[in-house]
Amino acid sequence: MHKTITSEKYRRLLAWLKSERERQGLSMRDLAEKLDVPHSFVGKIETAERRLDLLEYVEYCEALGAKPEDGLVILR
Repeated sequence: MHKTITSEKYRRLLAWLKSERERQGLSMRDLAEKLDVPHSFVGKIETAERRLDLLEYVEYCEALGAKPEDGLVILR
């Protein structure tokens, strides 16, 4: 098993998260505020400098008003 943070599927998931954020007109700072984290957290997620664990992914989706399962569908 290789590191998931470098996988194409993980990159697609990150692209989906970023597109959901942009679709809603949210800046990285706006989303960070909703998550109660520094804005650098969102930037590191979107550039794959930091990996989201499962619970963080769910919270990230909730802050975006997105369904976590919608992001997982793109991984198939």
